[in-house]
Amino acid sequence: MSDLPSDYLCRKVVQALMESNQLQRGLKARHLTMIAIGGSIGTGLFLASGGSIHSAGPGGALVAYAAISLMVYFLMTSLGEMAAFLPVSGSFSTYATKFVDPSLGFALGWNYWYNWAITIAVELSAGALIMKYWFPDTPSILWSALFLALMFGLNYLSVKGYGESEYWFSLIKVATVIIFIVIGLLMILGIMGGEAVGFRNFTVGDAPFNGGFMAMLGVFMIAGFSFQGTELVGIAAGESENPAKNVPKAIKQVFWRILLFYILAIFVIGLLIPYDNPNLVNGDIENIAISPFTLVFQKAGLAFAASVMNAVILTSVLSAGNSGMYASTRMLWTLAKEGKAPKLFSKVNKRGVPVNALLLTASIGMFAFLASLFGDGTVYIWLLNASGMSGFIAWLGIAISHYRFRKAFAAQGRDLNELPYRAKWFPFGPIFAFVVCCFVILGQNYTAFTGETIDWNGILVSYIGLPLFLIVWLGYKAVKKTKVVPLREVDLSTDESTISN
Repeated sequence: MSDLPSDYLCRKVVQALMESNQLQRGLKARHLTMIAIGGSIGTGLFLASGGSIHSAGPGGALVAYAAISLMVYFLMTSLGEMAAFLPVSGSFSTYATKFVDPSLGFALGWNYWYNWAITIAVELSAGALIMKYWFPDTPSILWSALFLALMFGLNYLSVKGYGESEYWFSLIKVATVIIFIVIGLLMILGIMGGEAVGFRNFTVGDAPFNGGFMAMLGVFMIAGFSFQGTELVGIAAGESENPAKNVPKAIKQVFWRILLFYILAIFVIGLLIPYDNPNLVNGDIENIAISPFTLVFQKAGLAFAASVMNAVILTSVLSAGNSGMYASTRMLWTLAKEGKAPKLFSKVNKRGVPVNALLLTASIGMFAFLASLFGDGTVYIWLLNASGMSGFIAWLGIAISHYRFRKAFAAQGRDLNELPYRAKWFPFGPIFAFVVCCFVILGQNYTAFTGETIDWNGILVSYIGLPLFLIVWLGYKAVKKTKVVPLREVDLSTDESTISN
């Protein structure tokens, strides 16, 4: 018989049981930094940026993207403050539950899970479309199955499997944008690709502000979608090795990276390609050859530009799907831990991976196989529309939660020096982000209301996510009879076990 005290043995048993059902902090600082940077670089930059310049001119596109960049920066500082203080994998759901109302946390959690689970299917469909550039006669189901297996395998291995793969995916995207900007600037100065272009294309026709305010408003909506994914660093904070140090480090770099990768890249495209170039409006997943990046590389005389950009854009698609698998799995695990989803999804294996949650999330990706039955492009567009508003709703949740978090901190007399990272310009930041998000949500398909007749089908496709979210939120509130948490009663502890259902 052991001489150790029985209470000591009991504590060790309880601790072992708790640790056996927890995620593991396996993400290093470099992983978190690349997740924060790479989350905002995707098809929105590589493809949609050309259409934005075509619609609003180079000046209009720059103004729209700059405004959205500012909003995203404030959102990230808000998220960074909460994530450094309370690093949990289901951040949006958990913060709303603790700082606002459990019903809002419930709705945000399921909204975010749905958003990324559907995104997996979207990216698998997109990946199959991209592969047809090289293998036009192959069936979509082959590539969808292969990419789904790859994403599942990377997430099944461990959190390091996701972190390491996302690091290299993001590195490829970052390197591509940097090379593009350097080559573009050399072309503008006349060092590459012939004579110096200078600011000539900024004065073509109605440039730099083509289409006026309404055109700029349309680009404003597109820009919002381009930046979705930057909030992934909040999800990843729950598995970071040292969140109090690594989260602020990643957040501080976001603003300058956005400025470099988006604003400077769009500036270069606007200088090199006239806004009225018809190729700018046609760049999409099915026509990589006229991506603005491809056009600039070809103009510089680089061979195989289309194939290289096709590979880079495939990397972006796989990165988004990989991140979607990770984020939705962690959100479902958190919902289960908080009693807002079946308990079976709260189980993790010995490597700290919530396998049951991963299996359900991956099964949603199977919807991508519909692409081979009903036509690639059709299903891709419908899946994209179905998840379109969910990201903005999550951003609204971040802004609201941070505002309430800081107000509760003040109401309870807590010292702001306790915060590992403090967001600047409070309360302007979350209020500004809240207003802009509302503006984008309500105006994302304003053209449906401005025609001779109202486009009811367009309204349904664009806004269906909003009433669904409200039904889930208010339905849970009615069933559970939850209330907004008074500021003085907000739980500011960092113990996840205190989260209310």
